[in-house]
Amino acid sequence: MSQVLLAAELNARVEQTVKSLKSPNTDQLAAGYRLPVLDLAEFAARQFPPRNPVVAPWLSHTDLAMVFGPRGAGKTHFCLRLALSIAAGNSFLGWEVPAARKVLYLDFEMAGVALQQRLLMHKPEHSPEPGYFRLFSPDLLSRDEILLDLSSAKGQAIIEAAIEDSNVIFIDNLSAACRTGKENEGESWLPVAEWLGSLRRQGITVVLVHHAGKNGQQRGTSRREDALDVVLSLRRPSDYDSDQGCKFEIHFEKARHLSGDESAGLAVCMATRGEVATWTHEPLKESTFTKVVELASEGLSQADIAGELNLNKSTVSRHLARARSEGRLRA
Repeated sequence: MSQVLLAAELNARVEQTVKSLKSPNTDQLAAGYRLPVLDLAEFAARQFPPRNPVVAPWLSHTDLAMVFGPRGAGKTHFCLRLALSIAAGNSFLGWEVPAARKVLYLDFEMAGVALQQRLLMHKPEHSPEPGYFRLFSPDLLSRDEILLDLSSAKGQAIIEAAIEDSNVIFIDNLSAACRTGKENEGESWLPVAEWLGSLRRQGITVVLVHHAGKNGQQRGTSRREDALDVVLSLRRPSDYDSDQGCKFEIHFEKARHLSGDESAGLAVCMATRGEVATWTHEPLKESTFTKVVELASEGLSQADIAGELNLNKSTVSRHLARARSEGRLRA
């Protein structure tokens, strides 16, 4: 097929998707549209698609998720490796990936050559099958093409045309992809929220990558989190030193379908051997316990440890009591 025909086909798909994204409320009401409402027994008997796990236990089919953290904390390293694991059906950080799923990774910020280098770093043990991991980089655009805006209906339609049979979409990162509207204004987020809801109804899982603000929370309006099923916060450890490289903690800020230990955080470290990244992890509470024991062994008081690690004194007290009961500290 010629470039002209390809362009014409893409434009036709974009126009059709733009029409489908427009609010149908006016036409539906004019046609006597009625909201689908079911009686309790009818609703209980209704067969809805099951929530099949994508990354067990925290990410499921049709979930909307966000991963956010400060600049340089390791968000893209983490999300690229996670995306590759989903595409190949490989476990990652102790999380099971039951089956390989087709992934579309949309990067709106990184240079193409840098993205290539990171992909080589994070190549999983079993590579994805052809067609299971597709990527976009701004460097793929020609000189005359303008980077799309995820806040606009046209930008959303262009992405929908590129989804094809992908099951999971990563958008890295939100600030670079949404180029109009005010980041701190909830109303500016509504067009994106409505579009994400339409992707959910199409059976697509979406992972948004975003920056943290100066207060440590996701940057901009908190309204972004309202419709999300999972929100992961990547934080540097309280005793982090730049010499430690890529080291962060994963905290579940929101986990709608998790309970108990399923929502426990992780302490993660990414190291490189040659040009290949290796990952290690441990439960966050165990990492914190080890730090408390180390500082107590150095002679720091309970109050000093709490201040050093940004913990509550009661949390430090519990760790110290455990350490004494296990014989790791003198009573």
